[in-house]
Amino acid sequence: MDKVFKVGLVGAGGVTQLHLDGYKNHPERVEVVAICDPNEEVLNKRADEYGIKHRFTDLQDFIENSHVDVAVVCTPTSVRKEVLFPIIEAGIPIFVEKPFSDTLTEAAAIVDKASKAKLPMAVNQNFRRHYPFELIRGIVKENAIGKISQIMFTEIFFRQDAGWRLNNKRHALSVMGIHWLDGFRLVLDANPVTIACQTRSSSAINCAGETEATVQMAFDNDAIVTYVQSFSSSFSKNEMIVIGEKGTIVANHTSVKLYQRGQAEPIKTWKHHISREEATFGGLNQLLMCIESGHVPTNNVIDNLKTVSLLAGAYQAAEENSVISFDAEGLLQNEISIL
Repeated sequence: MDKVFKVGLVGAGGVTQLHLDGYKNHPERVEVVAICDPNEEVLNKRADEYGIKHRFTDLQDFIENSHVDVAVVCTPTSVRKEVLFPIIEAGIPIFVEKPFSDTLTEAAAIVDKASKAKLPMAVNQNFRRHYPFELIRGIVKENAIGKISQIMFTEIFFRQDAGWRLNNKRHALSVMGIHWLDGFRLVLDANPVTIACQTRSSSAINCAGETEATVQMAFDNDAIVTYVQSFSSSFSKNEMIVIGEKGTIVANHTSVKLYQRGQAEPIKTWKHHISREEATFGGLNQLLMCIESGHVPTNNVIDNLKTVSLLAGAYQAAEENSVISFDAEGLLQNEISIL
């Protein structure tokens, strides 16, 4: 892994800072050589801040003249398909922000196009490492708590977004829920069977979409997951409880504690701190290693289609006030088939 990859960003909004701050700590792997955004003021501000020389306001110009090894796509989700398709057609490997599409149908079309082109493509599910999901998965794999029966996850805090997200009809679940849904899949290493969801929008937050959500899922390993999200709470709490037949894991952003029956205190505690920036570089580096070795990254776009399917199922359940079912592959029934 001694190659330095030339990387170009498409989109110069707020989330690009997350990427650029993570990449600048790894000059042995990444050199950001170009950035593209139709808003020239935003483009130049970001490029000046990070010393990016080559600047493009036109996507086709970027594709033809940036000479990048990898494109990092950080555009609003509403224009993902029209941005991703030309980059795929140009044969440039892609690292794309989550969720990689607003809808499951469009996500499936993106995956289909990338797969047919045999193009490496990965998704920035940086919370797999930023939140201790990977650590918890390892503990579960070691059989420290036995078979999981239930996960209870709560994230409540106050969050007022700005910019394009304010007008998006999908809000809290798309902004943060996409991380948690992906994490539940990772920890359980199982496919969803059913999902139910209720959403509401609080007047405390200025946005078009939901600020509150309660989601319940059943998985094909018999585990159930209950997830509560609020963007309007004056009190902040983040807690994940994983209940197994032999023990229970209690986690948040900074620690993981293992409890066993009859013990009032945890028998083991793991401290956890991986920044979002470092985790974002880690996600990109999985793609870079894929380009070098051909090994499929765990954050590949086909796997992430199942996370988008969970998100789509939650919104469908809320809209229809019903329980939604998934097929054996973990995708919405009668919608798409895994590639």
